Amino acid sequence: MGRGKGGSSSNSYTYTGSGTNTQGNHYCSRDYGTSGTGYHYSNSNGSYYYSNPNGSTYYNSGSGYSQYTSSNGYTNRSYGK
Repeated sequence: MGRGKGGSSSNSYTYTGSGTNTQGNHYCSRDYGTSGTGYHYSNSNGSYYYSNPNGSTYYNSGSGYSQYTSSNGYTNRSYGK
């Protein structure tokens, strides 16, 4: 589907799928080759979610709350804008 570079990652990826569900939320899946796969959701309410090939995740509410969870389970939350 296409190639690109991850936001804060230097890993190249290939887009493998995308679409919009009935709630108007957009998703996009990526293949990072030997590193694994990942995906993200951009939601109609302004929030977004990333699942990375190393097992880490990132969620942003779009209104000031964000949460990062590392691959080993450590969670960092932020409540500021």
